Amino acid sequence: MDVGRKLFVRSEGEGPAVLLLHGFTGSSEGLGGIADALEGHQRIRVDLIGHGESESPTGPGSLRAYRMESCAADLVRVLDAQGIERTHVVGYSMGARVGLALAIWAPERVGRCVLLGARAGIEDPSARVARVRADEALADRIEEGGIEAFVDHWMALPIFASQARLGEAALEAARAERLRGNPRGLAHSLRGMGAGAQPPLFDDLPSLRAPTLFVAGAEDEAFCEAGRDLAARTPAARFLAIPEAGHAAHLEASDEFNRITRSFLSEAMKEKP
Repeated sequence: MDVGRKLFVRSEGEGPAVLLLHGFTGSSEGLGGIADALEGHQRIRVDLIGHGESESPTGPGSLRAYRMESCAADLVRVLDAQGIERTHVVGYSMGARVGLALAIWAPERVGRCVLLGARAGIEDPSARVARVRADEALADRIEEGGIEAFVDHWMALPIFASQARLGEAALEAARAERLRGNPRGLAHSLRGMGAGAQPPLFDDLPSLRAPTLFVAGAEDEAFCEAGRDLAARTPAARFLAIPEAGHAAHLEASDEFNRITRSFLSEAMKEKP
């Protein structure tokens, strides 16, 4: 789909719209399980800029296209092109940060949000600067060392250790999905909308309109803490931890994640128009 940039979009089914947003190094392919679980909805899966089969611009000035503001604006254009006035959002990790930004910056377009492993950026200025430097170093590593070395490094990070419970076949499929990534696109994604590069959204949380469920795997302690904090700052939000799951709870405890997502989105049917 050409929305000023070429983004790969999968749209399937009929019913209330749900926008599904993947994490860093992932793609729409990895959200097939939750898409299948949300039958009865129109499911729109988008490969975010620099990921999957979407465009990875690399020319002069291209970094602007990777900014969180540009990413959110692209998603609004995707909704416009699909004729969708309002959508629910289900996002994972980086996709959860994008979904939160979309709900804050385009509140008229978002119904409900289920955000797994979410952050609102980094609040402390010195920590934000440190994260930008760390992401710049990681981006350089991707470009200099190549995609295969980076993927092996990324999947060995402690935050993903709990995914061992998925088994070798699932891990190999996830590795293959990541290896199809564009190294320059992934590097620019870190530089443009990493947790330190994105605008911090904490001051906007009290005015977030969309009822929001922040979710984290119970073994993902850092994101449980972040999710509780986000829910405490957001009037129409709550937090839920999924037992026996780490960062990728939508994969590690897929039945439970799908169940709570369906339940939370179904509450929209009881709300006044």
